[in-house]
Amino acid sequence: MRYLDLKRAFFDTVKQHEFASPLEKAALEEDMATWTRYLTQAVIKTCQSLGWQAAAKGQRLHFLPEARNEYLTIDVMAFPKTPVRWPLPVAAFELENSRDRIAYSFWKLLCLRVPIRVLFCYRQDSSEGDSLIRMLQEEILQPMNTPPEGDTLLVVGSRDESAVFPYGFFRWWRLYPNTARFNVI
Repeated sequence: MRYLDLKRAFFDTVKQHEFASPLEKAALEEDMATWTRYLTQAVIKTCQSLGWQAAAKGQRLHFLPEARNEYLTIDVMAFPKTPVRWPLPVAAFELENSRDRIAYSFWKLLCLRVPIRVLFCYRQDSSEGDSLIRMLQEEILQPMNTPPEGDTLLVVGSRDESAVFPYGFFRWWRLYPNTARFNVI
């Protein structure tokens, strides 16, 4: 599964009325609890559209021998549909809004051995995305030396871009392991 397929599936999901209206409203009102609840549901539906099974708060996964809402305290964990009793996850997603929690969640995702890691976060102003990227690179990536294999994505929703929801609103960056730098995708 390529990250571009994930991005496309995500946009197909969030432009549906059941997600678009509440996400946009929550962003404008800076209602982070509602934002996180609807974004979690959108991520779950995105995973399902890709043929994955997802576990998250409010989404108990009975597929594994140990039924849980969250695995490894990751907000959303996606698994392939397979007869394997304990499959490795195919993707892990964290959703955070506070700057320090964003850094922690990014570090937590980098500790996982999964093909796709995605951190969703919210900023009031889209210009905050660049400073957030710099902070993650300086505080977490540079000391690490070599980022883990797989795709690591950062998706920033910005309140000031709500007029162009969802395409301008959600800005996607991809971590390039060779350079340990993020580039917009």
